[in-house]
Formats: sequence, C-alpha cells, structure tokens
Amino acid sequence: MRRTAVLVLAVVVLAMALVGCVSATDSVNDHVIQVSGSGTVTCTPDRAQISFAVETENSDVKIAQANNALAMNNVMDALAAAGVPRDQIKTTGYTITPVNQQDSNGILSGPATTYQVTNTLQVTLKDPDTTGQIIDTAVNAGANSVNSIQFMLSDEQAQALRSQALTKAIANARADADTAAAALNVTITGTQEADISQGYTPVVYSNYDTLAGTSKAVAAPTPIQSGDITVTAQVSVTYTIS
Repeated sequence: MRRTAVLVLAVVVLAMALVGCVSATDSVNDHVIQVSGSGTVTCTPDRAQISFAVETENSDVKIAQANNALAMNNVMDALAAAGVPRDQIKTTGYTITPVNQQDSNGILSGPATTYQVTNTLQVTLKDPDTTGQIIDTAVNAGANSVNSIQFMLSDEQAQALRSQALTKAIANARADADTAAAALNVTITGTQEADISQGYTPVVYSNYDTLAGTSKAVAAPTPIQSGDITVTAQVSVTYTIS
C-alpha cells in the first residue's frame, strides 16, 4: 500500500510539472513580436562561363568525327594561347546525331543521310571583361555555336555579399520590431528564433547568336556587357517581449 501511494504521488507530481512546463511555454509564445526583413546588395560579377560548341556534319560518321576533333583541338589551343588556363576549360557534352531524310511535310522518309557531331565546351573566365574577346577567339578558331553566356560570382565574393545582405535584412527586421514594441509599450528582451533565406541569380544569356566564319566576326570585337547581380537575403525573426 505504501509503495502504491508513493507511486501515485510521483505520477501526480510529474503531471503537475508537465502542466507547468506547457503553461510556461504557452506564456512565452504569447509574449513575442514576429517581424521580417530583407536586404539587397548589388554588385558586378567576377566570373563568366561560356558554353561553346563545334558542330560538324558528313555522310560518313568517322569523317564527321575527325573534322570535329580537328576543329575542337584548334579551339582549345587558341583559348590556351589567349591566356585561358587548361583547368578552366572542360568538355560538357559530345553527341552524334543521325540526320534523316524528310519529305515536304517534315515526315521521315528514309534512312540517315548524314551524321551531325557536336562537341560542347565550357570555359570559365576570372575576368568577365574578356568575354567578348574569348568568344571571338573561339569562333575564329572553329567554334560555330555559342550556347550560353553566364555571369556569376566567385564563392568568396558570393559569401561576402550574402553576409552584407543578411546584415541589412536583420537590421531592417530589428528596426520594425523596435517600432512595434514602442507602439505597444513593451520591451524587447531577446530573440526566440530566426529563419534565414538568401541567394542570387546569375545573369544568363542563352542561345547566343554568333557569326562564325564571317568577316564581321573578325572585323569588330564582340561587345558583351555583364550587367549587375543582386544578392538578396530574407529573415523572419521572433523577438521575446515583456
């Protein structure tokens, strides 16, 4: 009987403690201010990525491959001679596509007559201002397609700018919280939680049109403007008040 009484007493005490904890938590949650803030930083990109391709076509697939390899080697040698390090040049795709006969309605009407070979190369530049020059170099060496140009941030610059944007977002959130607290005649006593999201979108130009093999591509340098990149941060903060 004594053990049973002690056990019942312990359960009652534990239940009361749990009720007290829940009540305290609810009380804390009732005394908060929730605000959100945003911050932005605008900057100039310090990296550029260009996607080149060499496309060749021949009725003999081996000849199409050989011609493609010769042209791509010329492109890679020209890029290296222009100062692009080999470790910033990489192959990102290689395809062989049969080109079938089609009638006037676009319906396949026979077996493949030629084969198209496409070798795609990605070049990363640490100086975006040289983008136009590098495009001209590749085109003059044999590249006949520029799939895309992408301006972005290095990891180091992206991290530094994210920190700046986040600092602005938090400052804006705190300013709003202080204004609300003053209007409600309460005091901010601490921070309960904060949710953060941040990032940026690279500037991308897709399906860039080149004039490979024409005198115009040689006569005038290709003008490329990177534009600005905006780094953003969003924060939602819950402040405790009294």
